[in-house]
Amino acid sequence: MQSAIERVVSAAPVVPVMVIEKLEHAVPLGRALVAGGLPVLEITLRTACALDAIKAIKAEVEGAIVGAGTVNTPADVERAAAAGSEFFVSPGSTPRLIDAVEASGIPILPGVNSPSEVMALMERGFKYLKFFPAEAAGGVPMLKSIGGPLPQVKFCPTGGVNLKNLQSYLSLPNVVCVGGSWMAPVDMMHAGDWAGIEKLAREARAAAEA
Repeated sequence: MQSAIERVVSAAPVVPVMVIEKLEHAVPLGRALVAGGLPVLEITLRTACALDAIKAIKAEVEGAIVGAGTVNTPADVERAAAAGSEFFVSPGSTPRLIDAVEASGIPILPGVNSPSEVMALMERGFKYLKFFPAEAAGGVPMLKSIGGPLPQVKFCPTGGVNLKNLQSYLSLPNVVCVGGSWMAPVDMMHAGDWAGIEKLAREARAAAEA
């Protein structure tokens, strides 16, 4: 599964974290983000239509790599897998959650914010992890500190990452991509401003590659 998640995190330097409140927003949002150069899409399981949004984007948005975020329980794993998720993202991890993910065969970026959590997941074979909540948990200095004794682990920081600070994260040798929601704001979704969202995606991609 680590080779599978490596392909996901290597596909784009920025992963949009999407909170989709209306199903009709899913496909145009996905198309706008992919057109803007961000094909890896994390749809959080925080809304009633999230699972249907995963199905819709997977079926209708060419080039999208669609995953489920806020995967917290074995039941979430089962539902997100049935919806067609290609990867999972969780804010943290428990043994039961990791067992369920491994049984599903679908890769996950489990959340961590301490060396002990990193080491516990290393024991289970994980090399790619989500660092969350990135800014609140120490940000760039914390990741630098973790990278000293544990250089073999790579991270996707999420939580407080934005257009202004993403490059400081991506410049670290143990960061492969970052995640954030700023390029998919709910107000722009409700306004149907898909061109504006595509522009935000292009700006994020350009900033990440600068």
